[in-house]
Amino acid sequence: MQNHKSEITLKDYFTLHFVVLIYGFTAILGQLTTIHTLGLVFFRTFLATAGFFIYFKIRGISVNIDSKGKWQLLATGGIIIALHWFTFFYSAKVSTVAISLAGISTTSLWTSLIEPFLNKKRIKPVEVMLGGVVVFGLYLIFLFEFNHIWGLALGIASAITGAIFSVLNGQFAKRYSPQIITFYEMSGVAITTIIPVLYLFFFGDSTIKVIPEGWDWLWIAILAFVCTVYAYSKSVDLVRIFSAFTFTLTINLEPVYGIMLAYSIFGEKERMTSGFYLGTLVILGSVLIYPLLRKTNV
Repeated sequence: MQNHKSEITLKDYFTLHFVVLIYGFTAILGQLTTIHTLGLVFFRTFLATAGFFIYFKIRGISVNIDSKGKWQLLATGGIIIALHWFTFFYSAKVSTVAISLAGISTTSLWTSLIEPFLNKKRIKPVEVMLGGVVVFGLYLIFLFEFNHIWGLALGIASAITGAIFSVLNGQFAKRYSPQIITFYEMSGVAITTIIPVLYLFFFGDSTIKVIPEGWDWLWIAILAFVCTVYAYSKSVDLVRIFSAFTFTLTINLEPVYGIMLAYSIFGEKERMTSGFYLGTLVILGSVLIYPLLRKTNV
């Protein structure tokens, strides 16, 4: 798939990596919160939706779009993105930030299979080959971190759903602005998750906490306004510039940024075996080699 514009500037690459750095920080923020994952996802998206609504009102921007597009965006958010974020944050909760990020870095493998199918393009051998490299790296992680298999499985599930909505957003970006896309998708997530959150609040175990308290509000506010309103809408904009595969392959750098940040914050809790780091390096190697292979038009 060709880039959406002929010239990709250094600023575009810098912005892309800055967004990836922010994404690497999201799992850490999720780990810092003390509420149930469903509550985290709901309040994050509710605040993000409210933030966008206020922004649109101040700027006098209309959120009205065609009915078909509205329902497509709401469904994408309410089903695919809701599952993506729930599995991502829950993965970190049941294992570690590093394991969660290792799982999410397989997104490029799933994108190499999903993007050609949804966009009716031929599957490129180089992308499938690099996807195989990702699988090998994942295999190494499984060998050495088998006690974290549940967390890694959830991370992979998050990667699959992430690949789907990245490709879909590439299509939506041809019709709507990044802010409009994000507004409706975040609304869809909030609508979907409010029902189970209310159920847990009124009928769930009293030990299950779904309402933020104290520092939770700060972490969720950063998730909502920095990691969602800014980073998410910016990522939709970047999909217009880069192919979905190029974008998600660069997202594989998320574990590098995230693991370094997590270790600096959580210390020994985030220390993994040498096998984990070997597998992660194999996965991330695909990021470095892809631009060179792409020039050969393999």
